Amino acid sequence: MCIHLRWLIVVLAFVLPASAQNHEADLKTAFARAQHLKRGINVSHWFSQNAQDYSAHHTDTETTPEDIAIIAKLGFDNVRLSVDATPLEQYPRGVDGLNAEFMARLDRALDMILADGMAVQVDLHPEEGYKQGIRSNNTSVDRLVQLWRRLAAHYANRDPERVFFEIMNEPEENDPYRWAGMQARVAAAIREAAPRHTIIATGPNYSDIVDLLTQHPLPDGNVIYNFHFYDPHEFTHQGAAWGAPYWIYEHGIPYPPTEDSMQELVKQVPDLADRYKLENYWLDHWDAHRIRLLTDEAAAWAHENNVPLICNEFGAYREVTAPTSRLAWLHDVRTALEANGIGWAMWDYHNGFGVAVKDASGKSVVDPDTVEALGLKK
Repeated sequence: MCIHLRWLIVVLAFVLPASAQNHEADLKTAFARAQHLKRGINVSHWFSQNAQDYSAHHTDTETTPEDIAIIAKLGFDNVRLSVDATPLEQYPRGVDGLNAEFMARLDRALDMILADGMAVQVDLHPEEGYKQGIRSNNTSVDRLVQLWRRLAAHYANRDPERVFFEIMNEPEENDPYRWAGMQARVAAAIREAAPRHTIIATGPNYSDIVDLLTQHPLPDGNVIYNFHFYDPHEFTHQGAAWGAPYWIYEHGIPYPPTEDSMQELVKQVPDLADRYKLENYWLDHWDAHRIRLLTDEAAAWAHENNVPLICNEFGAYREVTAPTSRLAWLHDVRTALEANGIGWAMWDYHNGFGVAVKDASGKSVVDPDTVEALGLKK
């Protein structure tokens, strides 16, 4: 045997076990930290989803210190803090390559959540135009990688036990293989900038369960995986002016559906093809059992791959939905997730899907029935 081969064998004998041990330690860390993400809430339209106004006035008033205190008092253990990519990159930039004024406000928000004893999921939540660029050219992917390298470095000094980095909300990339490659690049950049922090990864498209099932775990062991659950959209998004055009016609669609309740309600939808889709909502027997079986699929994927899993979005639009039906759906999803040991974060705090609603003065008023459906106490 040549001397070079002997040295290679010796090196591998030391390196491979160490690498396996490191991965096992990282995986143990991810599982332990996932326990900080058992009952969460999304704070939407604060630092994301409001591209027309990210002014100091907006971020100071959209979600206040009083709101964060309410969230903590209700028993939520974490907040998913969504951040639009565009204001992060705007000029003037600080020495870290990020917009200094916007980051100062974001820092205050994040530290406020930590000070109230909750963990924070820092969720990169870009607008459609930013995602379109990533889908269409590799230069935009390079830009995303660089953005995360800067953002992770900025927060590398925050408590790694309670600050998590979520690569992207609902990437809307329909090629699961391309998304897997992009996600791996971003994860590597985050790990380089923040070696101790836990990353949150997802599937392509809209992060549904079926998207999660297309993915293989990243080489990095210190990763928690997530999915979103809004099924069936015919119920959860009734009355919504985005997504499928016919949702806007839907009002009072019940959960669970019955033949008696749905025969007249399907006539709300004027187009026959769309009406057929709504009719299938009742024919498909959506109930607690079906929801449990679907979440079982996600849990089985996590078990087979030996990785921690959360569901960091689920909710039902409340504007035209019967409260009893909405509460029943929230209860059934929440209990299905908990039965599978999956931590969750409801969408959202006080906007269209909220656990609270804003009164005429702009003050958040907690809905005790929603709190009860989530298994919490006001």
